[in-house]
Parts: sequence; C-alpha cells; structure tokens
Amino acid sequence: MNLELRHLKVVCAIAETGSVTKAASLLGLAQPALTAQLQRIERTLGGPLFERDRRGARPTALGELVLSRARVLLPAMKGLQDEAARLAGSGADENVMTRYRIGGIGGPVIGGMVHRLSEAQPDAQISTHASYYVDELCGMVLAGKLDYAQVGVCGDAIPSADYGLVWQTIAVDAVCVLMPEDHPAAKGVDVDLAELAEEQWVAGTGDGCFADCFAACCARSGFTPRRMLETDIRGCVDMVESGLALALCQPTFRPPAGLTHRPLQGAPLRWRQVLGWHPDSTAARVAPRLMTMAAETYNEVVARNPLYIEWLEDYPQLGGAHLAAA
Repeated sequence: MNLELRHLKVVCAIAETGSVTKAASLLGLAQPALTAQLQRIERTLGGPLFERDRRGARPTALGELVLSRARVLLPAMKGLQDEAARLAGSGADENVMTRYRIGGIGGPVIGGMVHRLSEAQPDAQISTHASYYVDELCGMVLAGKLDYAQVGVCGDAIPSADYGLVWQTIAVDAVCVLMPEDHPAAKGVDVDLAELAEEQWVAGTGDGCFADCFAACCARSGFTPRRMLETDIRGCVDMVESGLALALCQPTFRPPAGLTHRPLQGAPLRWRQVLGWHPDSTAARVAPRLMTMAAETYNEVVARNPLYIEWLEDYPQLGGAHLAAA
C-alpha cells in the first residue's frame, strides 16, 4: 500500500482526539473500518504508531515522527488546493466561470444573484455559504474557499482592508425601524428617532460596528438607548410581533403580516451593501457581471417598497439608482 494524504489525516485525527473511536466519529467512519485502516498504515510504515489502552491512544516514537511530517504536509497541500481553487473555474468566456461560490450575511441580494446565474448558466455549479460575520467571509475568500462575499456594513465604512479584497458598493440605504402596524411611529413616512427614546431595541448579530453607530446616533438625538439585544432574524421578528422591542432592518426586508417598517428621519444611520472578491482570482474578471446582477436584484427588490422609493426622492445619494450613472 502506498501512503496517501488521507492516511496522514487518519493519523492526525487519532492523535488529536486521543481515541480511535472518537477519530472514527470525527471522520465519519465506522470504528472497525478505521482500526483496520490504521493497521494497514502501520504495516506500511513498519511499526505501531500508537500505544492503546483504557486511557486512549498515545503516539509512539514512530507515531511522533509521522505526525511531525503530517503537520507540515497537510497544511501545505491545503494551501495548494486553496490557491488552485482561487484560479480554477474559468470557462472559454472570460466573463463566466463554471463554478460560483458566494458567501453572504443574508438578505435578498444573494438569492437574486443565484437566480440570475442559474438562468444565465444552467450548467454552472453554484453554492452559497451563510455567516453573520464579515471577517469569517473575508477569510474564506482570501483562502480560496469562496469566490465572492456579499455583506453589509455601516454606511460610511467598508470591510477591513487587512484581507486585501476589492469591494464595490451595490447600494446604500437608510436603516429602517421594524414595528407593529399600529405603532404610533408607523403613521408617517419616516420615524423621528428621538420619539423612540424609551423603546427596547433588537437587531441581528454580527461583528461590525453597527451597535456602536446606533448608540452614537441616539446620542445625537439626545438620549442613551436601552441595551441593544442581539439575536437571529426570526428572533428579531418574534420580539417585534410580541411587542417586546423594535428592530432595525433594511428597507428590502419583507415584513410579515402585522408588521411594517419606516426609515429613520434624515437617514442618520445607513447600511451599505457591498460585493467583495480577491483581486488576483478568476472571480475578479467576472466581477462586473456579478455586480450587474447584484444591482439588478437590489433594484427589483427595493421596488416592492413603494413608500421607501417615494421617500428616496428627497435622498438622491441613497439607494442603488446612482450606481447606474457611475
């Protein structure tokens, strides 16, 4: 038997878990199958790699030697695969790829991009990855695990430059307040934040500066907000429906029956939707096409909110329409 990388992964898994049984669970294998595989590896290498007793499995001297080499080879091979993945996938047309891996925090833009890509390239492999954390998505693009990251950040910011990614803006929107339809603040076309000083607030989780920016916005309106609660989108909606809190949301969010949203008066808090990619990747060549799809999706979705479209007439710097002229 020739030694392969998958065999080194087995040895590392046993060493890391300290147990053949736990390693089998980690690798998704049956314990007898992993034991038989370990025995074949040991025969190939000429001796036992682990001492096994009731306390678990501990590497022998030969096992330590194999582990020291495996811990160098496996990351090196992973790095090679990541680099290859970043450069692979281009088709005959430089404006298309055969595989698209898109990460996002959430919202309708991802869905619209996937729909448009599927229609334009029915044979393309399209996958998505969801995360609440911009840093996680940036790291995955840098590592070649994703081609694009579609994320949102506070309106005056862009994601960290530490990752070396290129970012382009899809749209900049006023942050809206999600509330019951019978809430007093829902009677107007927008909401004066100062009138909501006594409210409890909830928003989606994440790793950005949004909570700090909201607190600063409240301070400019003359009050200190009650502690901002964080949960997932469903939790936010549940709290608003039950009257426990008001939520902050995007104007593209489609509220369920009984709820509505209004932009903050004067747009003191904004949300920027951006698309990012690595400048040295195949995805960079295809990025203009993806940006067009993202912008088309945004314009289609925001058009479902006629009140916001009308409100935007007084805020020409917001929305996505200005991108068409850029």
